[in-house]
This record gives sequence, structure tokens and C-alpha cells, in this order.
Amino acid sequence: MDKAHNLQLRGGTYHVRFDVPADVRKAFGGKRILSRSLKTGSITEAMHRRSRYLTAWWEQVDAARSGIPLPEGWQDDVLGTISALGEVFQNQKRGIIGETVKPLEVNPEMEARMLANPRFVAAFTEMAKRHLQNGVEGKLQLMDEIRQGLQSIIPSVMAGRQNIPAEQLQELTALVANPTAHKPKSPITPAALEAFKVFRAKQDVSPAYIGVQHTRLLNLSAYITKTGKALDFDCVSHWIDSLNLSGKTRQQYLLAGNAFWKWACKYDVRWREAFKSAANPFERHVVALPKGKAALDAKRKEFTLADMARLHTAAQDDGNQPLADLIKLGYYTGARISELCRLRVENVVTVDGVTMLDIEDSKSAAGIRLVPVHPAIASLITRLVQDSSDGFLVVTDFVSKRGDRTGAIGKAFGALKTSLGYGAQHVYHSIRGTTITQLARHDVSYPMLCELVGHKTRTVTFDTYSAGFSAQQKLASISSVPRLETDL
Repeated sequence: MDKAHNLQLRGGTYHVRFDVPADVRKAFGGKRILSRSLKTGSITEAMHRRSRYLTAWWEQVDAARSGIPLPEGWQDDVLGTISALGEVFQNQKRGIIGETVKPLEVNPEMEARMLANPRFVAAFTEMAKRHLQNGVEGKLQLMDEIRQGLQSIIPSVMAGRQNIPAEQLQELTALVANPTAHKPKSPITPAALEAFKVFRAKQDVSPAYIGVQHTRLLNLSAYITKTGKALDFDCVSHWIDSLNLSGKTRQQYLLAGNAFWKWACKYDVRWREAFKSAANPFERHVVALPKGKAALDAKRKEFTLADMARLHTAAQDDGNQPLADLIKLGYYTGARISELCRLRVENVVTVDGVTMLDIEDSKSAAGIRLVPVHPAIASLITRLVQDSSDGFLVVTDFVSKRGDRTGAIGKAFGALKTSLGYGAQHVYHSIRGTTITQLARHDVSYPMLCELVGHKTRTVTFDTYSAGFSAQQKLASISSVPRLETDL
């Protein structure tokens, strides 16, 4: 045998041979030697073929030495075992004082491990002799000590099944020693949220909406981790109440949770097992929504044409040209702030001789559309294309980790409108209402209006069968939006 090269010649065929290190043999089923035929009698070819086997075996050795992590949610499983032990021995204590109970059932694996340990058996025998001399009180104490003994060997039982990483083993030992100090982690894990995001993206849900729901679910997950509550109806109810949001926004949070719950129950194996008999905790909540005058007062209001001119002038006077540009873009297109901030230079296209903005990333499928450039912003679009340094039309100072470009410039708009005396009912989205109002007041048809602003008509005729209006028709309609005083 060529030990230097881990090769052995048997009957004219080379085999690769591996001596399993003593400290990891348990992970290899107790084997001391691993061997594989290389199916060649050529030493040169054998030297080449042995590498993949040796590499794989050493990787297994490294994995065995570093430990195999316990599966996600192992803490809950351990706590469940401890709770079950407590119930069993509490039941036995009731039997000692005269109640009719079931016989004591001990986990066979734990019992075998105890009986195989002479020191444990000796200690248990001595403990039993000591307590049984004290009558009923002694028997009750004996039950408590047996329970504590069984609980204490949980780490060794689990470590006997697999080589647990040192850090996890330390956490396991601490958990068994003091179960009440453990706060359950949220079942809404980062891995599950990422899988949910991928699923939603495949359903053609807009990245913006996916991002909003992701943030809301992260909020819930953080709440569960902080409070240690189980994910049930009461937990969700308390979480929603803690948000201090409007009824409509609370509904949106519940919708995010409901969508995730239904996905997880169908596609997440771990979730199905953990919540197989649980009711959907996001359903049947009563959310108070404003009615009558209160509803009218809470409704967002569009800006008037005078308001729009005032906002644009104020942004320019403040020296915030990007914000002034965004205000104009919003008014003359009716587009959402997120749609405008994602527009790139290549999204300025020409269709049938009409310059248009290709909105290809929107809140919904209907939002993906071509919006003609209003004559009042033709020169603005040209300038934005020429001056772009990063490929985007709208200049912004901050981009979030998710790629959201609306944060900083949206806050700048909020500060501007507040400084001019506008309240909570007026937001950037109010500009979209202004545009829609102007289109309606200039006799633009309902289907055309929906196509321009990215809404479904809710009719089979237009949503299913129609190929839409022509570029020239759209240009004529969008051009009906009146020019602002600053553009006359």
C-alpha cells in the first residue's frame, strides 16, 4: 500500500484509502477506514481520481469537528420536552396523594442512557432510599429530583445523536438549566421571508408592494421576539394595537400577515408542522374605520391648481430643483412617486412619433404602462436625460438597501408642504388625485383615464380584450391637463 498517496493496489486495481481520525469516527458510523475503488490499474490515473474522494472525506471530517447545527426551532422542541416532563411528573405526584392517574412513562432513550451510567444509577439508588424513608413528602421530593435528573441529561442525549457545535451546545445547556429565561424566537424567520418574497415576485407582484409587505412582516417578527408571545390571535391583536395607526393601514398590515400565513401553510414544511392545527391569527379582527364626516375628514385631498403652482415655486425658491422637477413630473403624468423615482434614461421612448415614459415597474400589472410626455414638460424631460449622472431621471440623495429611491425626496416634499401649511390629508400622492381630477373635468373617458394612471377599468371589455388606446390618443388626453401658472 502507498500510504503517502492513500492508494492501495488490490488485484490489479487501485483503491483510495482514508484513515478516519479517532475523534470523528462516530460521525462516520464508527468506521475506522474508508475505501473506494478507482477502477484503474494506472498509478497516474489513480493519483488523479483519488482527489475528489479525499476532498469529500476531509470536508466531512471538518463538518463533524465543527458540529452539525441543530435544526431551526430546536429551542421550542426542547422547551416542549421539558414541559412534557413536568406534566408527567406532576401527574405522578397527584397519584402519590391518592388521585387516579396513568402509570409513569419514561422516554426509552433517556432510561437506557441513565441505566448505562453506573454513577447515575448509584446516585439514584441512594436518593430513592433517602426519600422513601420520609413517607408521602419524601415520595413527592423523589418525583421532583427524578424530573430534574431527566431534564439535566437532555443535552447529553441530543449531543449523543449528533456533534452539536460548541456555541449551540452551550445555549442548549443554559436553556435546560433555566427554561423560564428563554424568550421564543419568532417563527417568521429571515429565510421564510426571503422565500415568500421570491414566491410573490413569481406572481408578478410589484417589487414596491413586496418591499412594503416585507417591512410589515419584519415589524411583526421583531414584536414577537421582543415580547416572547406565541403567534396567535391575541398576539396579532396586541401587535396591531401597538402600531397606533389608522384603521385602513391596520387592515393593510393584517393583509400582509394573512398572505404570508397562507403561503407558509402551503409551501413551508416547518411551518405546516408547527401550525398544523392552528387557526389563522390574522383573520376575524375588528378594525375600526372612520364613517360619515370622520371618514370624509380623514380622506386624502387633492391639491388645487393654485396649490400645485405654489408648491413648485416654493421648491425652486428653496433651491431644491430635484424636488421642483418631481412635483412637475407628478402633476403632468399622474404617476406615483415610486414609479417616477425608478424611471431611467432608457425609459424615455418614442412610440408612433410620440415621446413617452415607459413605466415598467409599478404597484400592479395595470400600472405597467406608457404615459405620453405632456408638452409642458418636454424640455424638462430632455434636461433630465442629458444631466443624468446615474441613469435615473429623478435626482435623489439617498437609496435604501432595498433600492428604494423615494425616502429622502419624499421627506423633503413632506417638509415643504408642512411649511406651507398643508396637513396630514395632503401628501405627495395627493398630486395624483389632482391629475385624475383634471383629466375627468376635461372629459377624458373613464377607460382612457384608467390607462393613463395605471388602474384597471374592472370591465372585461377593456381589461381583457382591448389592446388599449393609441399613442396619439393618449397624448391628446394627457395634454388636456392644464398648464400650471408657472408654465404659462
